[in-house]
Amino acid sequence: MDLTKEQINALISCCEKLGCSYSQQEPLEKHTTFRAGGPAELFVRVQNGETCAELLHLARQLKVPVHILGKGSNLLVSDQGVEGLVLHMESKQNEFQRKGNEIIAWAGENLSALCMYALEQKLSGLEFAYGIPGSVGGAVYMNAGAYGGEVKDCLKWVRYLDENLQEQLLPAEQLDLSYRHSMFCGTDCVILEACFELKEGNSEDIKAIMDDVMFKRRDKQPLEHPSGGSTFKRPEGAFAAALIDQCGLKGRRVGGACVSEKHAGFIVNDKQGSCQDILDLIEIVRAEVKEKTGYELETEVEFWGK
Repeated sequence: MDLTKEQINALISCCEKLGCSYSQQEPLEKHTTFRAGGPAELFVRVQNGETCAELLHLARQLKVPVHILGKGSNLLVSDQGVEGLVLHMESKQNEFQRKGNEIIAWAGENLSALCMYALEQKLSGLEFAYGIPGSVGGAVYMNAGAYGGEVKDCLKWVRYLDENLQEQLLPAEQLDLSYRHSMFCGTDCVILEACFELKEGNSEDIKAIMDDVMFKRRDKQPLEHPSGGSTFKRPEGAFAAALIDQCGLKGRRVGGACVSEKHAGFIVNDKQGSCQDILDLIEIVRAEVKEKTGYELETEVEFWGK
């Protein structure tokens, strides 16, 4: 059900009082790395936890559905768009805080910018994350990882709004962090800030590892085309890309969406495809891999839509 005029006016009034920018019918294809999807009814940019909490309280009072958006790097949005309010956790232009060997970062900051800041500070531990096209909050949410490292390896604590919109702070060991999972998955909790505990290092050594990670990404991954990163989780005892390749699915296409010829684990939107093109291709891949190998592929990508 679309928002009523009264709901929209109340939310806009709150945005204006709080000084945060907003837009109606904002195309979400501009805010996802797949470059697909319809509009958000009301799109609001937030840069602090207090603003976020106040808008969430009002949305609950008004019975307005809410979605939290970071960099949109692991997200598919329906071609019909998203009902209600989309809160975009916007970057503060890379404002990081160092305390000893710890770095505190707002959830909306770019993960690669955090890696660059750690390099500048001669702190090691985040090199694996360089080039992951997500936000700090999104990386914590899914315990992002690559090239032998995961967020949980260096995360110290997270500040967040719980499901009652009360601010909480928990150490990493209490966040149920596992492969592409955290306690935040499937909840109404909102990650606000994260602290990473790193080690002093040599800037040349740190940069060399980051450069190597980026070389591997560019060499192996189809970064030249819009995508949501790795489309499927790694099944136990196998690798998704190898299974997809084994089934002869590289190059399989639905409309503007295609299984990458460069890396079978990526579905790319190389010809301005729709969300439905991507969804249909995902289902084709899952069905053929299940039929030919017996493995049930689970997607990493989340879906929003009407």
